[in-house]
Amino acid sequence: MAIQNQESRRLLDAEDGEDETGVRSEQDVYLDKVKNGKLFLASFAAVLGPLSFGFVLGYSSPTIPELSHTSDSRLRLDDEQASWFGSIVTIGAAIGGLLGGWMVDKTGRKLSLMFCAIPYIFGFTVIIAAQNVWMLYLGRVLTGLASGITSLVVPLYLSEMAHERVRGTVGSCVQLMVVTGIMGAYIAGLIVDWRWLAICCSIPPTLMMMIMCFMPETPRFLLSRGKRREAVEALRFLRGPNAPVEWECARIEEASDDTGARLGMADLKDPGVYKPLGVGIMLMLFQQLTGINAIMFYAQTIFEEAHFKNSDIATVVVAATQVVFTAVAALVMDRAGRKLLLILSGVAMCLSTAAFGVYFKLSTETHGNSSGLGIVDGHFAQDSADHLSWLALASMGVFITGFALGWGPIPWLVMSEIFPSRVKGFASSVCVLTNWGSAFLITKTFQNLMNLLSSAGTFWFFSVCCALNIVFTIVFVPETKGQTLEQIQARFKGTTEELSNNRQS
Repeated sequence: MAIQNQESRRLLDAEDGEDETGVRSEQDVYLDKVKNGKLFLASFAAVLGPLSFGFVLGYSSPTIPELSHTSDSRLRLDDEQASWFGSIVTIGAAIGGLLGGWMVDKTGRKLSLMFCAIPYIFGFTVIIAAQNVWMLYLGRVLTGLASGITSLVVPLYLSEMAHERVRGTVGSCVQLMVVTGIMGAYIAGLIVDWRWLAICCSIPPTLMMMIMCFMPETPRFLLSRGKRREAVEALRFLRGPNAPVEWECARIEEASDDTGARLGMADLKDPGVYKPLGVGIMLMLFQQLTGINAIMFYAQTIFEEAHFKNSDIATVVVAATQVVFTAVAALVMDRAGRKLLLILSGVAMCLSTAAFGVYFKLSTETHGNSSGLGIVDGHFAQDSADHLSWLALASMGVFITGFALGWGPIPWLVMSEIFPSRVKGFASSVCVLTNWGSAFLITKTFQNLMNLLSSAGTFWFFSVCCALNIVFTIVFVPETKGQTLEQIQARFKGTTEELSNNRQS
């Protein structure tokens, strides 16, 4: 191994013509020779999965109102059934997260990604052919299963393919495509009925399965299985013809002392395992405690409560805002860093959810005075609520902007960066299960929270959770900008300096 590493460094020096020393300078020399064209092509193929995932999340918003008023009594949804139609997808996603954790270790990242297209397509086919409510539920569970696998596999695939200069941007495209899919479902729902919308939703996973046939497996997974030649070929495809990929391959091998190792109970006592696992779980939990899924699943209802007559158009505007600012986050991720964006995002969401609570509180008091005390007439009460509508609109805009800049894309990105190879499947599945399990609980109980705490109290609860995630980020979340996956993992183990010295010797 030492001879191989020396040959790789001589290759770098010979091609560059300069006497470069130190890990950073070697990385710069190497990365200057990298071409990203095929890396971006492979990334595009992979993020068709999150696009499909976004269509699944967005599908319920235009479909529930339509099915609630359909003339076919077998498919008509009452309030309880509509709640299950919106939230049951998260149960499938939680199961998919567990299944995906097993699949990525057994079959690899590429085959796992191709496999998840099957329940997407089959699930939407069941919805298209639905003759009763139970078929609708089955289709939602299957598409949720695929979404759970996707939310685990795609971040891993992208992080293991991308180099440190573009890993933040490429990894942020997961959330960008999710919100693009949500917006696509909202827009298509304005044009076509729910069956044709399901047909549209089945197109991205079909394309993903076809294009992924021509993309490589990740080099790190191949090396973990002892397939060095295939790993070098994958790196050559991803880095272009001019990059001395033997150097990167040797660097990954040198840092990976657990190649081929299996997870055991003793590993849970390793700070390189339990520390990132704790960070990953809390990131996923706090992401859902912002209230984002509850807000997006019931976006139209929220705007109706806020007295917007064209609530379906308003939800499209919200989705478009999310797309724009998630794209901004992707562009600045590798410059601003993960931690700063998480803090700014948390502050924006904390303030906006507090303001949304104020809106509902004032609106409720206005209506309460008009009916209970008879001080003002109904027309004046309605005018007062309309005058406050700018606060609801501004609060929603700031919330969506804040979420898109930080707490939307970054938890998934950090999850894909912080775990050692031998525990990635297990640890990622625990994080995904946490995310989707809490998403189900919050989505399913959102209306109950509104009844128990009132609309204002519910949004103030989310505001407190956002304040807590700011504190958590400052104290516990590491900055991963500009570091290799091996350097990030060594930092949790407390061996960063040792790893650096070994590479320079």
